Amino acid sequence: MSKLDLAEREWLSPQELADWLNVPLATIYQFNFEGKAPKRIKVGRSVRYRRADVEAWIASREVA
Repeated sequence: MSKLDLAEREWLSPQELADWLNVPLATIYQFNFEGKAPKRIKVGRSVRYRRADVEAWIASREVA
């Protein structure tokens, strides 16, 4: 999937989020476990992240 395709998606899978942030998938799962990840929903056995929630989460982690 190209970066453009990823930028247009409203909901991201854990792998897509990891690709977007350029971190290992294990980091996303660790953030989930520690309660440090963006808000997420479960659809059956799948986890999804809303792009707006991820962007807000990123903004909240900015360091001055």
